[in-house]
Amino acid sequence: MIETCPPLISTRGRAPQASFADVLLAGLAPDGGLYLPQAWPQFSAAQISGFANRPYNDVACEILNRFAGDSFTRDELSADIDSAYATFDDPRIAPLVEIEPDLFLMELFHGPTLAFKDVAMQVLGRLFARALAKRGGRATVVCATSGDTGSAAIAALGGLPNIQLFVLHPKDRVSDVQRRQMTTCEHSNVHNIALEGTFDDTQAIVKGLFAASDFAGAVNLTAVNSINFARIAAQCVYYFTATARLGRAATFVVPTGNFGDVFAGEAAMRMGMPIAKLVIATNANDILARTLRDGVYAVGAVQPSLSPSMDIQVASNFERALFEASGRDTAWLNNAMQAFAREQRLTLPDNVLLALRARYSALACSDEQTLDIVRRVHTQSGRLIDPHTAVGLHAAYQMKERNGEPTVVLATAHPAKFPAAVEQATGAVAHLPARLAGLHAGAEKFIVLRNDKALVRAYIEAKLARP
Repeated sequence: MIETCPPLISTRGRAPQASFADVLLAGLAPDGGLYLPQAWPQFSAAQISGFANRPYNDVACEILNRFAGDSFTRDELSADIDSAYATFDDPRIAPLVEIEPDLFLMELFHGPTLAFKDVAMQVLGRLFARALAKRGGRATVVCATSGDTGSAAIAALGGLPNIQLFVLHPKDRVSDVQRRQMTTCEHSNVHNIALEGTFDDTQAIVKGLFAASDFAGAVNLTAVNSINFARIAAQCVYYFTATARLGRAATFVVPTGNFGDVFAGEAAMRMGMPIAKLVIATNANDILARTLRDGVYAVGAVQPSLSPSMDIQVASNFERALFEASGRDTAWLNNAMQAFAREQRLTLPDNVLLALRARYSALACSDEQTLDIVRRVHTQSGRLIDPHTAVGLHAAYQMKERNGEPTVVLATAHPAKFPAAVEQATGAVAHLPARLAGLHAGAEKFIVLRNDKALVRAYIEAKLARP
């Protein structure tokens, strides 16, 4: 059993091994790959069952300590985790709510920006600042967001010294609440860019900036998207706590866009936690459902939907799943990802596809079905849910034969983040919590840029040049 922290390696096999702090501050590996542990730390069945009676903060510290190694002491981890989760309005952090026999919602929206991204980002921001203080210097953080990651990053990093944060969101493709949570921020170290394009375009620009090694090195570029392994490490915690509280293996249904949240479930499995199945719930942007069905990972046009945080075609974290499914074949993966970047299409070998199907299934949901689920839940229970959670519940209802195991749907956002969709479905108004009541009164601050990496780079360089 691995008790000490293994080094982290790139999925593409052409980058040096790195420590947890190295990865935290770097984000993307220098060979373009994503970091993962050289070997997964392990937890026994007894240890996992013991998590049921421990506070969420303690479990998070226990798990993150297995990755941190010499980067952070246990006391440092504990202090930053306690500080992070003090910002949540439910001390359970990720409470389970049973809405039907053996059907649960895991509420992940009790953080400062009302979305699941807070669970990892609030911890990551504090560890990021601590690591930067230890090493000295400054960092330039770039963040591509489909709606929620940006506000979570701002809530975590806004106002911190020695950090400049640039957030790219696709113009007119996020909800008003999501946009305002980013653009009404008053911190001088936060810079919002509304990109004329899709989320995939924002993500491609971020990756392109990392690939420009002269620029990336000069500005100490890093990322806090789910390409940063620290996010995955923090997100796998709630799979452990849910399973421990249920006392048995569950099927987890995960509304999925960039694949980070559902891969955190695979990470938990590889660390010894039993999971019956991981179900990928997608909207009309169903590239992952098509991939598992047909064996071809092929990019289509991004379709706007009522669940905009999932309006993604290129799921960056899918590379991590391919790495594991291939038996960690770095040579194959390196060639495959280069071919995919050129052709926007990848036919999966049989062994890789079979390994993925053994762990994952996937179901897609239309906007009409999304509204039906929001309406159904409200009619039956009076509960309001957001459209992303509805996409997950649709998948859960489709797999009604659950073989006796519990099903946990990850409720990834507060319904007030998507009030138009909720009101369209139910006629009811989803009110923002009191702490965000003034959101619509604040002045917005952002710049609109064309989908052009050179323009984004020039904007970042101009901002960094100012005192």
